[in-house]
Amino acid sequence: MSSAAAAAAGPSADTADAAADAALAAAAAAGDGPALAAALAAGGDACAPGPGGAAAEAGSLECVRMLLEEGAPWNALDDEGYCAGDYATASKERSVIELLMDWGVSCEQLLGAAGRAAAGGGASPSGSGGASASRPPGGAPAPNADYLSQRLVYDGDRLLDADGEAVMMGWELPLMVEHAKEICARGGDILNVGFGLGLVDEEIQKHSPRSHTIVEAHPDVHARMLELGWHTRPGVTILFGRWQDVLPQLLARSFDGVFFDTYGEYYEELHEFHSHLPKLMARGGIYSFFNGFASDNAFFHLVYGRLIQLELQRLGFSTEFRRLQVDTLGDDHWRDVRTRYWRWPWYFLPVCRLGGGGGGAAAAAEGEEGGAAVA
Repeated sequence: MSSAAAAAAGPSADTADAAADAALAAAAAAGDGPALAAALAAGGDACAPGPGGAAAEAGSLECVRMLLEEGAPWNALDDEGYCAGDYATASKERSVIELLMDWGVSCEQLLGAAGRAAAGGGASPSGSGGASASRPPGGAPAPNADYLSQRLVYDGDRLLDADGEAVMMGWELPLMVEHAKEICARGGDILNVGFGLGLVDEEIQKHSPRSHTIVEAHPDVHARMLELGWHTRPGVTILFGRWQDVLPQLLARSFDGVFFDTYGEYYEELHEFHSHLPKLMARGGIYSFFNGFASDNAFFHLVYGRLIQLELQRLGFSTEFRRLQVDTLGDDHWRDVRTRYWRWPWYFLPVCRLGGGGGGAAAAAEGEEGGAAVA
């Protein structure tokens, strides 16, 4: 009801709406489908911040589906900062988790397609708010052009931008060890997009690839690479520029392993990069990326994992996620860093194989946890 109509109707309309909302909240918390339907018919607000989470916590597939179909946002947060998916996960009701996961993926696919169409195929921000291929994943990253014009600071085992945001930090080393192990499992020719601190590139070198190509766009990072002598290492080729700009040179090659970890780019840039992977990679090759999407909410993070898994499946890749433990990162790790971009004691490392089948370290290592962690 519009505000004008409500004013004309008088206080009784407000009272009726409040009663319908209260009935809706009670029905959602009880997981009572018929009562929820009645409350919606009476004018209860499906988009209010509480009912979706309450229905998910109650484990009611019927109520959650009804609210979603009435327009409740799958990613709405309540006053405590939790979404319906968080409550469904806590209640361990698998059917509700799957419904919300599938709904979220479908919404993100539609929003992404609409954004690309509106931009003529260009990038657009995600509908879930703040998910980015760059650090800090939970915040709003700087546009790539602005980032590339900023002065960066190497501060021990941290690389910071002009705003104090972390481009990369040393705590990621154990993750990069595993990323390198996966993409180098076949040997051959390896591509890394985004040098940063050089953590993954140092690990790639330990696997003695036939060739090692590094794409780096930021002039300060490129200067650092030259200072450290990366251009003199046997088999190493440095391409200075945005990956979009050096793409013709990359497409002239065929890589056995690829890693993607850029800063200041959105999910849409990753989506675009993925579209080129079948031409960039040899069949059976292994692809991976820094999996930092929506890291301020565990359920949103898993939705993005599923979204990427399906996206890559359409391109001919099979994707599994290895669950790795992350050391506790106390406040000292984040001193003088503007955004704390990782909060979880785990990390889902993506292993993506062109053409499916085995061939990666995750498949070969006995006893390691594999499979689709976002399933």
